[in-house]
Amino acid sequence: MFNCFEHPWGLITAAIVTLLILLMFRSIFPEKRRWWQWLLPGLLVVAAFGLDFLVETDLEKINAVINIGVKAVEDEDPDAIEPIIADNYHDSYHSSKSDLMAHCREVLSEPLVGKNIKRIVSIDLNLPKATVIFTVRVLFDPQSYVYQSFKQQMLTEVQADLQKQPNGGWLINRVELLKIDFQPAKWQSVKEADW
Repeated sequence: MFNCFEHPWGLITAAIVTLLILLMFRSIFPEKRRWWQWLLPGLLVVAAFGLDFLVETDLEKINAVINIGVKAVEDEDPDAIEPIIADNYHDSYHSSKSDLMAHCREVLSEPLVGKNIKRIVSIDLNLPKATVIFTVRVLFDPQSYVYQSFKQQMLTEVQADLQKQPNGGWLINRVELLKIDFQPAKWQSVKEADW
C-alpha cells in the first residue's frame, strides 16, 4: 500500500513521471508551453519530503519509544524510562509499573551498560496495539559486576507490547524477554542469574 507519510519515494516517483509527461507534452504541443509547468514536478518533490518530515506516523512513534527505552538503559537513567511505560504495565515478572521501575532503579543504580545496539526484528501494528520484537546487543561497562565476573557482552531478544494513547502517542504496557545469547529465556532467568 502506498503511504506518502511513511516514505517520500512514492511522490518522488510521481514527480519523475510528471516530468516525463511534461517533457512529452511540451514537445508535442510547443504552443502550450508555460514557465509554471516546470513547477509541478518540483512541488511534488517538496511535498514528498515535507510530508515525510512533518507527519510522524505510528511506526515512527513506536520506533521513537523503543529508542528512548534502549537509550535510557544505556544511560542508566530510570527516570527516562518511566514516561514511556503505561500505568497498566505488567509482565511475567513485574506485576505493575511501580515494580518495574523499582527493579530498574535497583539494577541501573550501579554501572552496568556501556553501549546498547538495537535492531528491530518486526513490528506488528494492529491499532490500538502494537507488538515489537527487537534485539539488543548489550556491551557491558568495564566497571560493572557482570563484565568483571561473567561476560563482556550479550545479545537479548525482547518482545514489547505497546498501547496507543488518546493523545496519539504510544506507551509500553508489557515487555517480555525472549532470548539471551540465542537461548530461550524469561524474566525469571534474569532473576535467578542475580546480576
